[in-house]
Amino acid sequence: MGTRLKDRVAIVTGAGRGIGRGVALLLASEGAAVVVNDLGGNIDGSGQSSGPADEVVAEIKAKGGRAVSNADSVADFKAAANIVDTAVKEFGRVDVLVNVAGILRDRMVFNLSEEDWDSVIAVHLKGTFNTCRHASARMREQKFGRIVNFSSTSGLYGNSGQANYGAAKDGIAGLTRVISRDLGKYSITVNAIAPVAATRMTATVGQVAREARAKRGITAGAPATALRMEPEDVAPMVAYLATDAARNINGQTFLVRGGVISLLNYPAPARTITKLGRWTPEEIVALFPSTFGLDLVNPAPAQEPRR
Repeated sequence: MGTRLKDRVAIVTGAGRGIGRGVALLLASEGAAVVVNDLGGNIDGSGQSSGPADEVVAEIKAKGGRAVSNADSVADFKAAANIVDTAVKEFGRVDVLVNVAGILRDRMVFNLSEEDWDSVIAVHLKGTFNTCRHASARMREQKFGRIVNFSSTSGLYGNSGQANYGAAKDGIAGLTRVISRDLGKYSITVNAIAPVAATRMTATVGQVAREARAKRGITAGAPATALRMEPEDVAPMVAYLATDAARNINGQTFLVRGGVISLLNYPAPARTITKLGRWTPEEIVALFPSTFGLDLVNPAPAQEPRR
């Protein structure tokens, strides 16, 4: 057992499987008491079972750690409060919150139903807000906290067929930047991770969809090099951000894939044109190709009509 998180109490949502499980196990091995939250449902959000969370708790306890399971839904505001209350009731406080819970309902935007949109936004974006809202109130009283949210390259770069998921994940990146400023003065840091890992969620992206995206030149913007993609590889960066060593790391987003960790830049102007007064459409037409449009690439060019 390590000691980097000794006497700390952590909540990990979506911790029954995949990346969340790896995070919960590592935090526990570093000395944290862990609330293992997982609804135990299917990839699309249907169903519920306490089994996955209970199994991770048993694994932590078998190694001498402290843990308790929780099957509340992060998408429900009051249920999310109960997740935080569970940490306080069982272990006396909450020091670390890691938001991994998520679902997928991939559709091209013209096939996306309102329910598919609402469900994914509710779990990812609203769910992250819900837990952050309740945990941050406790952390503010303690004058200490570490929050790690999970974004995605699907939102940061764009990925075909994931309008709901991508919008939620890019929203989480924005939420992270904002609340890091709300909470920093209370010694609470808020950062985000965009993971690239092989999980049961990524396995649901069908081969036909993968081939269609590749044929049209559509990618998620992540490196295409052959790297490790184990879910457990994401956990060490989460553990670091949860420690005192990362006390001044706040409002940042990191891409983590296998043995590669990248700090992602804040959005910033790539090129700028300026004039006194208002631009006319004709001026923009004349200047665009040699300025903004110099090397722009269309990620999804229109198909040429068949002749």
